[in-house]
Amino acid sequence: MAAKMASTTLAFEPVKTPRGRRRLWLRLLLALVGIIGVVVAIAGWWLYSATRAALPQLDGTVNVAGLSAPVRVVRDTHGVPHITAANLKDLFFAQGYVIAQDRLWQMDMARRVARGELSEILAPSLFGEGVLRLDKQQRILGLRKVAEESVANLSPEKKRYFEAYAAGVNAYIASHKDSLPPEFKLLRYEPKPWTPVDSYAVGAQMAEELQFEFVRHEWAREWVTAHVGPKLASELYVNTSWRDHPPTATPPDFNENPPPTPEVEEGAIPRLQVPHLPTEGRYGTPSAAFSRLLPQWIREIIDGRSDLLVAGSNNWVVSGAHTATGKPLLSNDMHLAHRVPGIWHESHLTAPGFDVAGVTFAGVPFIVVGHNQRIAWGFTNVGPATYDLYVENFNGNGEYQTPAGWQKAQHRQEVIHVAGAQDVLIDVVSTRHGPIISDIFKGETRKLALKWTAYEPGLVDIPFLDVDRAQNWDEFKQAIAKFSIPSQNGVYADVDGNIGYIATGKVPLRKETTCLPVSGADDAHEWNGYIPFEQMPQVFNPPTGIIATANGRVTPDGYPYTLACEWTSSERQQRIYQLLSKDKKFTSADMLGVELDIYSAFDQFLAQRFVYAIDHTKNASSRVKQAADLLRNWDGQMRADSAAPRIVADTHHELVKMMLEPKLGGSPLKLQDWTGWRRYQWENETTWLENTLLRQDKDFLPPGVTSYNDLLTAAVDKAISAPNVPSDLASWRWGNETALHLEHPLFGILPGFKRYAGPGIVPQSGGPTTVRAVGDGFGPSERYTADLSNLDATTLNITTGDSGNILSPYFMDHFPAWIGGTTFTLPFSKDAVEKAKAHTLVLSSQ
Repeated sequence: MAAKMASTTLAFEPVKTPRGRRRLWLRLLLALVGIIGVVVAIAGWWLYSATRAALPQLDGTVNVAGLSAPVRVVRDTHGVPHITAANLKDLFFAQGYVIAQDRLWQMDMARRVARGELSEILAPSLFGEGVLRLDKQQRILGLRKVAEESVANLSPEKKRYFEAYAAGVNAYIASHKDSLPPEFKLLRYEPKPWTPVDSYAVGAQMAEELQFEFVRHEWAREWVTAHVGPKLASELYVNTSWRDHPPTATPPDFNENPPPTPEVEEGAIPRLQVPHLPTEGRYGTPSAAFSRLLPQWIREIIDGRSDLLVAGSNNWVVSGAHTATGKPLLSNDMHLAHRVPGIWHESHLTAPGFDVAGVTFAGVPFIVVGHNQRIAWGFTNVGPATYDLYVENFNGNGEYQTPAGWQKAQHRQEVIHVAGAQDVLIDVVSTRHGPIISDIFKGETRKLALKWTAYEPGLVDIPFLDVDRAQNWDEFKQAIAKFSIPSQNGVYADVDGNIGYIATGKVPLRKETTCLPVSGADDAHEWNGYIPFEQMPQVFNPPTGIIATANGRVTPDGYPYTLACEWTSSERQQRIYQLLSKDKKFTSADMLGVELDIYSAFDQFLAQRFVYAIDHTKNASSRVKQAADLLRNWDGQMRADSAAPRIVADTHHELVKMMLEPKLGGSPLKLQDWTGWRRYQWENETTWLENTLLRQDKDFLPPGVTSYNDLLTAAVDKAISAPNVPSDLASWRWGNETALHLEHPLFGILPGFKRYAGPGIVPQSGGPTTVRAVGDGFGPSERYTADLSNLDATTLNITTGDSGNILSPYFMDHFPAWIGGTTFTLPFSKDAVEKAKAHTLVLSSQ
C-alpha cells in the first residue's frame, strides 16, 4: 500500500521537459530585463531631475552673503550675463557667482587638469591610464607651484579682486550643496572651495597648452637632425616663407591680381552649407569620450595619438579708410581645442568707471578678449622661444654638473590620489634650470631639464584688469607689457579711428639660440635678460590701414633678435591679407566672410602638382587618372562634400611618409609618443614640402625613385588604394576627415541623454591651412568682430553656449550659428541690453 501511495504521489510532480526549462529561463530573463529596465528608468529620472535641479535661478532675487550692495544680472536672449555692480569688488564677486552658475564643473575640471588631480575622481581603470599619465606630467611641470608663487606676488588691488571672484564662486557652492551640477553626483565627489591660486593655475595651464607643443617639437627636432644631418635639417626646418607677411612690414599689393573668393552681398551674413555625411563611429569608450573635454595636446596623451595637428588663431584690424562706416573693424577667431562646454564664456561687466564685454575663461576673472567703451582688442598666439631643454650630467650621488662644480639636485615630493587604487608617489627632481621632464618623452634616457619663463619669479601675471580699463593705445600697451606668458599678438582699435599691433611676452635673450636641447653643464646657453618690450614687433596706424596675424612670422627681415624657433606656416596670414586688400569698403558681414574662408592655396598647389605628375607619368592606372580628373579643375575650396581635398590631404600624408620614412624609420598609426618619420612634426612642414616640390630636391627622393613625377603619382596611388577609400572616388568626402565630434563627455555616453549632450559628429568645411582652420577636435573657439562706429553692432558668438547644463536653453544655442556660418550681436549700451533682456536676477547684499 505504501508503495502504491508513493507511486501515486510521484504521478502529480511536474515533468521538467526541455521546453519547460526554456520557458522557465525565458520568464527569468524577462523578469531580469524588467528589473534592469526599472532600475535604468529610475536612474535616468534621478539624473534628469538632478540636472533640472542644477539649472541656475535667472530671475528674481537671491540673498548672497559677501556683497556690499545689490548687483543686477541681466541675461540676454542668448543667456549672456550683463552684470552691473556698484563697485569693482562686488562686480568680480558677482562674476564669480555667475560663472559658477553656468560652468562650475568645467571650472573644477580645469583646475584639476592644471594641478594634476584628475586621477582622484577619474579611475584610470575606467577612464584609461592616460589620465594618470597626464597627472604625472602636470605634477612634474609644477603648474600649482607656479600659480602659488604668482598669487604671492599679486598687488594688493589685484589680490582683492581675485579673492572677490573666488568668494563669489564659493558663495554659490555653499548655497547650492543640494543642487550642484550633476557631473559631481555622477563622479561622486564635491568641489573644493575656489581660490585665487586656482584662477592662476587655469591661466598657467592655458599657457602650457599654447607653448608645450613647441617643447615637444624641439625634442623631436634634435632626433630628426641627428638622423638626416644638418644640411637636410636646415631644409626640413626652414622658418621663413615667401608667404610671410609680418605686420610691421608693408604687404604686397594684391589688387593687381585679386584673389579668388566668393562675393558676399553688402549687409548679408554668409551661410555655410553643412551636408549630412556618414561618419565613422568615434569616442566609444569613457576614456576617449572624456578626453574631448581636454586641450588638444592633452588629448595626445590621453588618446595615445601623435598626429593631431593644431592650427592657430586669426586676428586682424582694418582702419576706417577701408570700412563702410569710416571707423575701424577688428576681428578675432581663436582656434583652440573644442570641448563641451566650450572654452569661452561671454560676459559683460559694468561698474562705475568700468564697462567691458567679451569672452573669458571659466575660472579667470575679467574679460580676456573684447572691448570697453573706447577700445577693442584681440589675440593670437606668438609661439616664441620662451623655453630651453638642458641636457644635465648627473653622477651616481644625485649631483649634477655645473661650472661651479657638482651640485645637489632639488627634490619635490608629489602624491597623486588615485580613485580605486593606491596613491602614486612622484619624486620631482630639479636642477638650476628647472624640473627634469625626461619621463614625458617616451624612450628618453637622458636627464632633460626644462627652463621656462613660467618658472621665473614674478613673471607670470594675468593682466586683463588693466587691459579691460585701458582707454587708449598707450594704456593698452602698458597693460599688456605685463603679459609675459603665453606671448600673444595683440591687435587694437579705438573709437577715435586708431589701429595698432604689438607682440607681448618675455622672450629670453641668449648668447646663442640653437632651437635644440643644449648642455646644462656650462654657462654657454644661459639667458641674459629678455627682449626689451619697446623692441618687440609693433606698429601703430600703418599707412596701409591693414594689420593681420595668424601665428605666422611677425618679425621683419633684419630683426635683431630670435623671437621664435618655429612659426606657423603663413598660408592663413597670406590669405587674410589678400582678402582684406580688395578694393572695397568692408562691413561686419565681410569680416565674418573672411573668418569663414575655406580656400587653401597650399592644397591647391599640391593638387596642381599631382595632376601634372600623373599627366607626365607613363602607365598611370585608370584609377589614378580618375583622381587627376577630380583634381584638375578644383578651385582650392576645402568643402566638406568634396572629394578633391580628401584626395589631396591623404596623398599629402602618403607623400611625406614616402619621403621621410627611409631616413627616419617607420611608425605605427597610433602610439604613445612620437617615433620614426612621425617625429617630424612642426608648424612649418608645409613650407618645407612646397619648397622641395618647387626645387625638385633629389635628396628627398626615396630609394629607387628617380623623379618627382613618379613619386607624386605613387603617393596618389597609395592614398586612393587604402582600405577606407570608396570604389567611386567622386563619392569620397573631405568632411568625414575633419568631422567634429561635439558632445558632453559624460552625458554623451549615457543611454537616454545623448540627444541632450550635443550635436554629435558633424562634418566641417575648411582645413589646417584655411582661414577657417579646422580639424578633428579643434577649430574656431569664437568669432568676434568689434565695430568701432557702433559697439552695439559688434558681433560675437562662441562654439556651444554660455551654460554647461545640458538642459539649459543656453547650453548649445550658439552652435547653429557657429556651424552654419552666421552670428549675432552682443548688446552693450544700456538701451541695447534692456531691449535684449530675457531674464533679470538681483544678487542682494542681505
